[in-house]
Amino acid sequence: MNESVRVSPYCPGQEGEVLDLILNIQRGEFGLAITAADQPDLADIPNFYQQDNGNFWLARRGQALAGTVALKDIGGDLCALRKMFVAREHRGAAAGTAAALLRTALDWARDKGVQAIYLGTTDRFLAAHRFYAKHGFTEIPKEALPRSFPVMTVDSKFFTMPLG
Repeated sequence: MNESVRVSPYCPGQEGEVLDLILNIQRGEFGLAITAADQPDLADIPNFYQQDNGNFWLARRGQALAGTVALKDIGGDLCALRKMFVAREHRGAAAGTAAALLRTALDWARDKGVQAIYLGTTDRFLAAHRFYAKHGFTEIPKEALPRSFPVMTVDSKFFTMPLG
């Protein structure tokens, strides 16, 4: 990988490539029975994510979409980390794509005064579990989530990171 990762906020008109990347990973790699209709947030990213302390970012290498990450403001100075996906060819510590995306989201959250970030994921994303733990997230039981946390039907593991 000789091109560096560039992370920038989502702009309207990019929803098609975002949906293609995410569905390819969810369905193609992990065999999850999930569709675009199951993820209406991706049809209206500005109104769902880019509000208050939330945002949505894309990572690129050259012109290629390498990954995505989002923060959803869930109130009370808390955010949910969502839509963290990295294309297979852009994964790994050497590529640095996931780390760049997470660093961007965490820096944004700290600048906004967010006190903690929560996330849910499927038990199939084992590499993601290791990545979150390596970057300071702690696994918690579902019962420890804030009431405002938007649990997805595929979520079975939950993590948090205090920022305050």
